[in-house]
Amino acid sequence: MKIGIPKEIKQGENRVGMTPAGVHELINHGHTVYVQHIAGVGSGFSDEQYTKVGAKILPTIEEVYKVADMIIKVKEPIEPEYALVKKGQLVYTYFHFASEKELTEAMVNSGAVCLAYETVQKEDRSLPLLIPMSEVAGRMAALNGAYYLQKTKGGKGKLVGGVPGVKPTKVLVLGGGTVGEAAARMAAGMGAEVTITDVSLPRLRQLDLELPNVHTLYSSEHNVRQELPTVDIVIGSVLIPGAKAPHLITREMLKLMEPGTVLVDVAIDQGGCFETSHPTTHEHPIYVVDNILHYCVANIPGAVPNTSTMALTNATLRYALALADKGWKQACKEDAALFKGLNVVEGKITFKAVADAWGMKYEPIEL
Repeated sequence: MKIGIPKEIKQGENRVGMTPAGVHELINHGHTVYVQHIAGVGSGFSDEQYTKVGAKILPTIEEVYKVADMIIKVKEPIEPEYALVKKGQLVYTYFHFASEKELTEAMVNSGAVCLAYETVQKEDRSLPLLIPMSEVAGRMAALNGAYYLQKTKGGKGKLVGGVPGVKPTKVLVLGGGTVGEAAARMAAGMGAEVTITDVSLPRLRQLDLELPNVHTLYSSEHNVRQELPTVDIVIGSVLIPGAKAPHLITREMLKLMEPGTVLVDVAIDQGGCFETSHPTTHEHPIYVVDNILHYCVANIPGAVPNTSTMALTNATLRYALALADKGWKQACKEDAALFKGLNVVEGKITFKAVADAWGMKYEPIEL
């Protein structure tokens, strides 16, 4: 199979779809890999490193899309790429269709096969291709929340862990999944007083055992409202696979918080879990609503691309090999987790949550 790895062109995105080590494995399986010139530089991987393992370097993004049967990316195609995606081409990347109607329509119209990392799901409901970036995003959420809590950045002027004789800050984490656990672990490690919420009592019990220095709280509007007047940082990490995130904090609830409180919305890729959230970039990461700071960068792991790209390749490679070796139809027939990654197939929306998000027709796929 001919596999293309284009340079990411989303603002502030320095990750690349595959490391040289991953490309080496694909080539060892008999596939031809085309990498766009300097696609890996932002992550610390040179063209020379790719050519040493047998990749072919192409000068432009147009050439990569034109030659490839399968595209391996990190982020969803953006508007300049829509016309490059070909009918029947397999695009293997994060899509987050439920948060962007224009993207959904463009991929439907392209006739491509869109296999989304974020909805590949195992029998135990774990999301193997979302986990590595969730681990990065959760840790970064805590770090960025602490950074913007500084007075010089618009925050309350508090040090997360406090000092002897001065209380630490209070951090509220909404959602006890991979992002939430990583955020809570990092915040607690910095010395904060951390509370994490979830609607699953078994999950709260598990977190209580694994994070003994973190408080657990059942997630309800009443309980969240009770916490808001005293918190310094709120990290939103609620996920419904493939669907829009619910708004757990409304604009009216901002009045309950002290000025300078920092909201970090890690769910922004899926529409955000704060009503006042809208996507921001690494270049302009924050904005203020009713004296409350909002950090809503849609590609948080892009700030640490070397770590992120290696972690992502570790997770995506085995599925990439299956798709390339067997073709997407056979690979998805044999692997139920991979089958769930099919969101748009040759002009049809095959993932119900995406169709429901935009009131579009859902057409279940049978291979």
